[in-house]
Amino acid sequence: MVEAVSANRLELLQIADAVAREKSIDKSVVITAMEDAIQRAARSRYGSENEIKAEINPATGEISLARLLEVVETVENEATEISLDEAKARNPAAQTGDFIAEPLPPIDFGRIAAQNAKQVIVQKVRDAERERQYEEYKDRITEIVHGVVKRIEYGNVIVDLGRGEAIVKRDECLPRESFRPGDRIRAYIYDVRREQRGPQIFLSRTHPEFMAKLFAQEVPEIYDGIIEIVSVARDPGSRAKIAVLSKDSSIDPVGACVGMRGSRVQAVVGELQGEKIDIIQWSPDAATFIVNGLAPAEVAKVVLDEDAERIEVVVPDEQLSLAIGRRGQNVRLASQLTGWVIDILTEEEESNRRQAEFLQRSEMFQEALDVDEMMSQLLASEGFSSIDEVAYVDLGEIAEIDGFDEDTAQELQTRAVEFLEKRNVELDERRRELGVADELAAVPGLSMAMLVALGENDVKTMEDLAGCATDDLTGWVEKVDGESVRQEGILDGHDVGAAEAEAMIMAARVAAGWITEEDLAPEPEKEEQLEGETADAAEPE
Repeated sequence: MVEAVSANRLELLQIADAVAREKSIDKSVVITAMEDAIQRAARSRYGSENEIKAEINPATGEISLARLLEVVETVENEATEISLDEAKARNPAAQTGDFIAEPLPPIDFGRIAAQNAKQVIVQKVRDAERERQYEEYKDRITEIVHGVVKRIEYGNVIVDLGRGEAIVKRDECLPRESFRPGDRIRAYIYDVRREQRGPQIFLSRTHPEFMAKLFAQEVPEIYDGIIEIVSVARDPGSRAKIAVLSKDSSIDPVGACVGMRGSRVQAVVGELQGEKIDIIQWSPDAATFIVNGLAPAEVAKVVLDEDAERIEVVVPDEQLSLAIGRRGQNVRLASQLTGWVIDILTEEEESNRRQAEFLQRSEMFQEALDVDEMMSQLLASEGFSSIDEVAYVDLGEIAEIDGFDEDTAQELQTRAVEFLEKRNVELDERRRELGVADELAAVPGLSMAMLVALGENDVKTMEDLAGCATDDLTGWVEKVDGESVRQEGILDGHDVGAAEAEAMIMAARVAAGWITEEDLAPEPEKEEQLEGETADAAEPE
């Protein structure tokens, strides 16, 4: 009988060891799960009101059962409590709050108890396995992993990673790509999170970073940090653009990524099911970078709006379809790659637009300054774009125009000033109609036209302006379905940049009492600290 008991104990430890190895979890976790199962069975045998503790000796496999009784002054529940006097009789050192262990005889597992114990152990082991899998993969986000396709569920690919299971959702697979159970697969870990069914490892083959990591595997210079991948834009399965930068002037980043006879780039293209890849050299100059990004189209001229991160690209008429690409693919990818909104015009369209703008300015000068067509066209052709410029520019600049003299220049400026004064009176009346507070006129940088624009957008008091964000005034760019879309600001068309808008808002917050001038000043302690750090850095060792 002793031999049979020893054999059972040994078998228990062997089972714990085998489960721990198979599930790649700690043996102590399996033993703890077994102890929980035995405790549950013992409670059903001796009564669920008892507090029972089971222990398995990890060296011998011996199981010990004990009922825990808390030492109290007055016993209210005899199943879980023991009086202090009785406890002292058993153990003279016992004190209130201690626990006395009362040994229990071992139990024989019936069929139901054994089944319940098995369920407890399986659940505990599964929980431990999930936790191990989460801890192992949560720090591996952004890595490429290899796996074997286990099964396909509603278009989603379930991948066996060896020490875990991952999923490639249908929309994270390349178009027209199909897998069968047993196929090997490479994918990018973009998320690992706990879910009810355990940790979920999410893989992608369409993520831009998947392409970047593939290049890092194929191009040693990228892996070594000599070449940096600055940005990637993909239309998965169709076309992609990748911007690269070399930190060593002797190495051509584009040539290194292409490889001898295209061997390196072809390895990536093959993995991505023939996706065409444009490798572009990154440039700190936005215009140069965007022109490179629009390759293979040739660009004639660019006009940048840095505040709005918008660029106007002029291309020859015959290059328009190439610049835009099939279904707008080329310009869309270039926009994603550079982060700029790109407007493409042909040379003819740009010429027509400039002519329209010229005529518009000429008519404005003709009407506002009461001059003839020739004189208004001369002003427009010299680059004057507003009445304000004519009113406040240096008199000599107007007098230098062919056919003008100082008297003509003086008369034009006088008319421009009179026009602006009259317009300001009209705008002031409109401001009052809208209910815009007089105090807002004192905010530096706000013109009467801007006050009217604020009033038309329900910004009528100092508190209203103080509560605005810079983007509310200047507008902002946001991604909508992968496209950069510019949202208009209140002061659009008034030539107000982000820094000017922020200064107006801060002035309003000071005037409204939200902050003080001292809050806006840099902290002297920080300045001294920075100066000290700079001085320390400058001292030779």
